[in-house]
Amino acid sequence: MKGMSQALVWYVSYGSNMSRDRLACYLQGGRPPGAFVTYPGARDTALPSAEMGIELPGSIYFAGRSTVWGGGGKAFYDHHVPGPAPAKAYLITAEQFADVADQEMNRPPSADNPLETLASELPVGSTHSVGPGGYETLLVLDRRDSIPMVTFTAPHGSDAVTHRTPNEAYLSMLRRGVDEIKAVAEVGTSAEIGSVSEIKGGAESRRPAAAQV
Repeated sequence: MKGMSQALVWYVSYGSNMSRDRLACYLQGGRPPGAFVTYPGARDTALPSAEMGIELPGSIYFAGRSTVWGGGGKAFYDHHVPGPAPAKAYLITAEQFADVADQEMNRPPSADNPLETLASELPVGSTHSVGPGGYETLLVLDRRDSIPMVTFTAPHGSDAVTHRTPNEAYLSMLRRGVDEIKAVAEVGTSAEIGSVSEIKGGAESRRPAAAQV
């Protein structure tokens, strides 16, 4: 039986981690192009063993203030607002998933993050907050070949916060990820991926600044 650290999950990214090179900075350490932060990397530095483009039923909005990308808004997922939205799913370990979440919250990876266990144990459709931070609410989206498909987002919906336009460096990374999804779809290894166009930021407002698909 696999230990918890070796349990697999499909980590579903809807933000800059749709770019495999950007995700690699969370796994192996480094600084993404245009970013202001260098990451320590995960405890397990192995790259994903598989990836696929998918379509999420909700919408992406931009809010908060990113210290990584110079002060613009950050991407969050609201599964209550109609979509769809493009995303990339990576097959990694539950330990790596928790380590990515820690670094998203500007913390070093730690064995104390409960997401490592919860990602494998909670049933599909579950929502569980492990803290008040922007990326501390776990969503269990689905299962594929008995492996949970999970992501993290804010504990609130898109209508609860003021929206903020992302910086161009951040948008550029999101576009790179969308281009990768389109390339995956063209070779027939996507999961329910539709036509994906350029991601655009919304103006600073109280209404959803969703990614356009």
